[in-house]
Amino acid sequence: MPYLDRFGPARATQRMRLACRGLAMLAVLAAIAPAAQAGESAAPVPRFVALRSDKVNMRTGPGAQYPIEWVYQRKDLPVEIVGEFDNWRKIRDAEGTEGWVHERMVTSRRSILVEGRIRALHDRPEAASRIVARAEPGVIGKLLACDPGWCRVEIGGVAGWLPRDEIWGVSPGESVP
Repeated sequence: MPYLDRFGPARATQRMRLACRGLAMLAVLAAIAPAAQAGESAAPVPRFVALRSDKVNMRTGPGAQYPIEWVYQRKDLPVEIVGEFDNWRKIRDAEGTEGWVHERMVTSRRSILVEGRIRALHDRPEAASRIVARAEPGVIGKLLACDPGWCRVEIGGVAGWLPRDEIWGVSPGESVP
């Protein structure tokens, strides 16, 4: 036992206690690490979010070292998160294009994109109700609520109802309070 002779029994016991504490600490960290992976959210995937800025770089992979494939230039554009890796979110836009953006470039605020042709905003969730405004395809609006067939939105300061199938930014069957 050269180790005990060199440092003495008390010193060896102290080192052994420190080693045991270190191993115990590593065991605790290993147990909680999967539950708290850096940057990964507890939110479900897929889910809809909106772009936070007027300039968002979409990359080919989850990191700044990957090339920029596309630059979005529309703040509040709805996108769907379809994957997560560390602080990066894999998104899909309304046209089906997929790529990676940093988590800071998206917000949980909900928005919608008007699809197809010019759409009528109604004052109630009924096709026969009064039309309060019309929105062209590509217009972005704020999502306020959704029931099974209709979504309440705000576009250009005007609130109204649009049929769910006339917009992009809401999952089928999703209820938005």
